[in-house]
Amino acid sequence: MKVTLKYGISAYSGTIDEITFGSYRDGAVCIARKWVYPTLTDNNAEIGSAAKNLASLYSECSPEFKTDLRSYANLYASQRVKRNELPPNGYSLFIKMFYAFAEANEGTVDLKSVTYGDVSSLFPDVTTIASAVEAGFLPKVSGADELTASM
Repeated sequence: MKVTLKYGISAYSGTIDEITFGSYRDGAVCIARKWVYPTLTDNNAEIGSAAKNLASLYSECSPEFKTDLRSYANLYASQRVKRNELPPNGYSLFIKMFYAFAEANEGTVDLKSVTYGDVSSLFPDVTTIASAVEAGFLPKVSGADELTASM
């Protein structure tokens, strides 16, 4: 159903109560529909399992490594992100790094089961930000070679 809003608001995007609003054509059109809980699929379970395992892995990382991740995120934001876009934080870049790492090592790395011990002993390419950038698991930014704190 097409929506007309009060107080000079032309369009709204989001969900209020049990109605979902969508803004289209740069705010010229607003459409509302009944909110429906999405059907969960096997893919949702796969991604959720990987996300839980990566969160556990991140919690085991050293504070110095997390500081380097935040520093890398700041470098990335200043060198790679447009002014009108939100920059990623350190944790999201950690997730990005591990998905790129898993894609490159498809037969040997499973994000649902990889452990801190596996990473620290078998995969030195992702134990520091500098080595992850060097290996291509994170985008290159100037100053990343100085981020050498170990997981």
